[in-house]
Amino acid sequence: MGHKDEENKGLSRRDFVRRAAAGLGAVALVGAASDAAGAYPVNRVRKWDERADVVVLGTGAAGFVTAIVAHDLGAKVLIIEKAPETHAGGNSRVAGQGFWSPLDVEQAVEYQKGLDDGFPVSDDIVETFHRYAVGNAAWVKSMGGDGEPRPTGGEFPELPGAKGGGIVFPGKGPGYERFWKVLKDNVLKRRIRVLYQMAGTDLIQEDGTREIRGVVANGKTCIRANRAVALCTGGFENNQEMIRDYLQMPCGYPKGTPYNTGDGIKMAMAAGADLWHMSNQAGPDFNFKAPGVDWAFGYVFAPVGGNGWIWVAKDATRFTNETYPTKHGKVPFHGIYVPLPTPLPVHLIFDETMRKSGPLYPPRTFFCWHSIVEHYEWSEDNSVELSKGWIVQGDTVGDLAIKIGKKPEALQKTIANWNASCATGNDAEFGRPAQKMAPIGSAPYYAMELVPTFTNTQGGPRRNRLAQVLDTKGNPIPRLYSAGEMGSLFSWLYQGSGNLGECIVFGRIAGENAAKEKPWV
Repeated sequence: MGHKDEENKGLSRRDFVRRAAAGLGAVALVGAASDAAGAYPVNRVRKWDERADVVVLGTGAAGFVTAIVAHDLGAKVLIIEKAPETHAGGNSRVAGQGFWSPLDVEQAVEYQKGLDDGFPVSDDIVETFHRYAVGNAAWVKSMGGDGEPRPTGGEFPELPGAKGGGIVFPGKGPGYERFWKVLKDNVLKRRIRVLYQMAGTDLIQEDGTREIRGVVANGKTCIRANRAVALCTGGFENNQEMIRDYLQMPCGYPKGTPYNTGDGIKMAMAAGADLWHMSNQAGPDFNFKAPGVDWAFGYVFAPVGGNGWIWVAKDATRFTNETYPTKHGKVPFHGIYVPLPTPLPVHLIFDETMRKSGPLYPPRTFFCWHSIVEHYEWSEDNSVELSKGWIVQGDTVGDLAIKIGKKPEALQKTIANWNASCATGNDAEFGRPAQKMAPIGSAPYYAMELVPTFTNTQGGPRRNRLAQVLDTKGNPIPRLYSAGEMGSLFSWLYQGSGNLGECIVFGRIAGENAAKEKPWV
C-alpha cells in the first residue's frame, strides 16, 4: 500500500508534494456531499428543545474562547459537546499546551507565508491572525493564566521571519492540560451551560436567506441560536473514510481525541460551505495502536531504552531515518518538505536486548490521549504488551518475517545490512546518527505494527478574517462562524503551538462577531 496525495496543479518542483498530500477525488466528493445532503430546514422544526443567543459546538480551546468572549459581550451562550464530560476537551486538552504568541507581527506574517510555501493563504487572513496573536499572551493573562512569550523562534528556522516567533506555556511548563484548564475554569466561573454527549448532526437553515437558525443534536434535539452558531468541532483524525478520500492514506489514527470525526465539516458542507486545506495535516508520524481502541499512542515514536530497532516497509526494507523527529509529520526532501512516507504495513523490528533495555513508550508523558485521558503506562520491559499480543515474537528473523507477512529473505537482508552499518557507525542509506544505532542480533526477535498518526488535520470550511464560514462563491453563510483546527489557516507546513494560537485568535473573533448579530425573529 503506497502513499500518494494532493491535487496536481501543474508541472512544478512541488508536484511530488502535491501528489503526496491529497487525492484527486477530493474535489468531486465535496460537491456531491453538499448537493445531496442539504442542511436541516427550519420549517421542519416543530419545537425548540433548547435556546441560546450563541450556540457553540465543542469544548476545546476554540469553543471555550468563543463562548467566553460572546458571553462577556452580553450573549446567552450554550456549548454542546459530543463526548462525555470525562472525555471532553478535544485536542486542546491533550496538546502540549503551548500557544503561538509572536513577538513581531511583520516577521510573523513573513514566516507564515513561508510556511504556506506553494499553498498561499490570502494576506488579510494571515495578517489578521498574527495581529491578534501578538496579543494572545495578554488575553490569556486577563483570563487568569500566566506565562510570557519567549523568543523561541519558529519550528522552521530557515524560513524568513522565523525569529519573530514566540510560544507561551501557561503555568509551570508544557502539557498536563494547563492551558485548557484555564479556559475551562473561566467557562465554569461564568456559569456557561455545557451539554455533554450532545453531538451536532445538522445545521438548521432558513430557505432562501440561507441564515443559520440553530443546530440539531443527536439527530433529534433542536437547539435555537438567536444570533449565531460557532463550529469548533476539530478535524477528522478519526474518520477513516475522510482520511482515505482527502489524505489518500489507507488509514490513520489520532494521537489526540478520538472524537474528531469530521462532524462539523460535514454539517458545514451540507449548509453550502466551501472547503480549504483538506489535504493538509500535522502528520503523519508512526505510532502503535492497540486492537479495539480508536486512538494511538504518541507523540513521535522513540523507544526509551536502547537503539537496536528499525522500521521496515511492506517489502521489509527500511525507508527513512527512524530517529528524525519530523516537523509535525513533514521531512526534508531536496530543498522542500514532504509528508513522511507511509509504505504500509510498517513494522518496528527489534531483538531481545532491545526488549529488556526499557519501555518502547514512556510510562507517562505530559500530553497525548493515551497518557492524559486513558492513563496507560507502558511496562518497563515490554512484557505486558508482549503478553497482550501487541508485540509479535519469532525465534529467528525468518520466523518473525512469516508471522508479520513479509518475505524472510528480504527481512534477513535488511537486518544484515543494518548490522553492517552499525559495525561501521555509518548509516549510508538514511543518515541515522551513529549514537542512535545498535545491532539487532539477540534472539528471540520482535515486531510491532505501527500506523500513521496525526496531531491533527487542518482542513475544513473556508473562513474569512471575521471568522465567518464562506460558501463556494466566497460569500459568508449568515450567522455561521468557525474557529480552531476545523478549517485552519495552516495550508502546508505547520508551526507547533499554532493551532492553539489560532483557537484563541479566531475564537475571540468568532465570539465578538457572533455576539453582535441581531436576534432573528
